[in-house]
Amino acid sequence: MELLKRLDPLWIALLIVGGLNWAVIALFDTNVVSEIFGTGTLTDAVYVLVGFAALMFVPRLLEGRHLPRHTAHPRGA
Repeated sequence: MELLKRLDPLWIALLIVGGLNWAVIALFDTNVVSEIFGTGTLTDAVYVLVGFAALMFVPRLLEGRHLPRHTAHPRGA
């Protein structure tokens, strides 16, 4: 688990790269990742890494949320 926490800066960097790529696609209709790596396996690998980085932060996002417990209430109360 500590290894995963040590890789947090990498995950953050990949999320920033992915977010900036989406912003450039929306604003300028240019895919920066495809421009740098071309179309092919390397581009797909970058997209997989960005997606994996997002998945690595799902537990971190849910960590601070405390879901309420449902307790049974007597009827008519």
